[in-house]
Amino acid sequence: MNPPVEILPAASSAAGPFDLLMLALLLLSTLMAVALTLMVVGFSIRYRAGSRAERPGPVRHRRAIEYAWTGIPLLLFCAIYAWAAYDYAQLFRPPAGAMPVFVVAKQWMWKLEHRNGRREIGELHVPLGQPVRLVMTSQDVIHSFFVPAFRLKQDVVPGRYTTLAFTATKLGRFHLFCAEYCGTEHSLMRGEIVVMRPAEFEQWLQQGTSTPGIAARGFALYRRYGCSGCHEPGSSVHAPSLAHLVGRTVHLQDGRTLVADENYVRDSILLPRKDIVAGYGPDMPSFAGQISEEDLLAIIAYIREKPDER
Repeated sequence: MNPPVEILPAASSAAGPFDLLMLALLLLSTLMAVALTLMVVGFSIRYRAGSRAERPGPVRHRRAIEYAWTGIPLLLFCAIYAWAAYDYAQLFRPPAGAMPVFVVAKQWMWKLEHRNGRREIGELHVPLGQPVRLVMTSQDVIHSFFVPAFRLKQDVVPGRYTTLAFTATKLGRFHLFCAEYCGTEHSLMRGEIVVMRPAEFEQWLQQGTSTPGIAARGFALYRRYGCSGCHEPGSSVHAPSLAHLVGRTVHLQDGRTLVADENYVRDSILLPRKDIVAGYGPDMPSFAGQISEEDLLAIIAYIREKPDER
């Protein structure tokens, strides 16, 4: 029998820092609420009607107090903002070698694929203690990938890729929800994250992999759509090299530079005139409406691993 699904435990590398941040906010808010309540009650009793408390004329200027009640909350706010921003940024900075998982959301299911081609629907198996990087997109409307036990939530948007990185720290099965209303059966769009021991995960991963890996499938699509006719050595068309493209700085025709990521590759396939590489003309045709999101992810996986052949 499978162990019961758990929701509340801190089961990822992100959970501890976010729990600590929320605890700090709770304690600070409680401290301020108690202090203000005591002051209100104390002053109400001391200066009640008929009391003998001294009531001298009001003080018009107390610069030190004004600076304190302005400066101290501002400093606390900035400190909490910096703390939260740092923890949030770690979700999008996976360590080198993080295991990629490609996610396509659609009404009303999660479709997931591992690097070796193993596919899942509504369930994601990951190894304990190993960093995982999700590359996610939606096939129809906005969804939201939400795992309460991991303290993770990321919108999954049609027409772009969003990423999320985490490391599972506890064995078990944990709820996966869609946290964005996505249609009539939104409440049924749920699943599980299954965290396994690394050896058991590797054994599971190799089962049922009769289909080629996602990069191998991407290579076949790369050739089917004619990409190799322009982007390979010796081609008659002058086109940029795609070797080691993902993560590389790209110089554009209009003088801008950007770091190529999954969204850049996707736009280059569907909207080729959006970011034209310096030294090249706007010769590439658009493949909008011809390639599915799953095939786009496969092509991007191949380009990410493509060796330098020039």
